[in-house]
Amino acid sequence: QVQLVESGGGLVQAGGSLRLSCAASRIIFNINAMGWYRQAPGKQRELVARITSGGTTMYVDSVKGRFTISRDNAKNTVYLQMNSLKPEDTAVYYCKFTAQLTLDYWGQGTQVTVSS
Repeated sequence: QVQLVESGGGLVQAGGSLRLSCAASRIIFNINAMGWYRQAPGKQRELVARITSGGTTMYVDSVKGRFTISRDNAKNTVYLQMNSLKPEDTAVYYCKFTAQLTLDYWGQGTQVTVSS
């Protein structure tokens, strides 16, 4: 069974940076898209950033200009570079791979805490 393993979360002061990584435990074929979601306490999970197999990216408005998503196809890994972090970015961050249009794989989540 495929697992997605996230790393890079932690505690950072406002204005700081973190880089999240998410790697698959084995090769996943026909990945359509990779994405990062987050869920803050008492809130619904939201899509933060997404990158397609063709390299097209999208971001939620609140992180545009601050976060950058990228991928390494050979390593089945996706990254999220987070700069100029704000306290409102505090959440558990999850990665998701979508393969063959219908198969979704989720990571276990990594905590990001931004102090003011």
